[in-house]
Amino acid sequence: MKKSAFEKMVMQKNKSKGSHEDQKQQQCKRLLVSINVLGSAGPIRFVVNEKDTVSAIIETALKSYAREGRLPLLGFDPTDFLLYNACFDALNPLEAIGSYGVRNFVLCKKQVCSSKTERNTELISQKSNGVVCHCYY
Repeated sequence: MKKSAFEKMVMQKNKSKGSHEDQKQQQCKRLLVSINVLGSAGPIRFVVNEKDTVSAIIETALKSYAREGRLPLLGFDPTDFLLYNACFDALNPLEAIGSYGVRNFVLCKKQVCSSKTERNTELISQKSNGVVCHCYY
């Protein structure tokens, strides 16, 4: 039995559509990430692309946090924050989130010391107590 031109066209379209969807799915994997914010009640969860950068994830987390009206108030500048994985390794803001292979993170605000002399004094006093200062410039 011969197929009509319309049937051939529909079959060809379905074949190409299936391969296109497979390519699209391979290119764009999505992850559900869970971000705990220090001082907040619970984690923020949202879906991201595997290729999104850490800085974009921080920005999205801050917007979601503010939209939900959570406390304490954090601000909106993603450069003031660091994202840590479960081993408490700070993540590079320019790397893709999917390259780390984890989905649970901790968002912390950077500690900023106000002046160079104050930093040196703080470092000396904290080193003498056995505590290391985490100052970020």
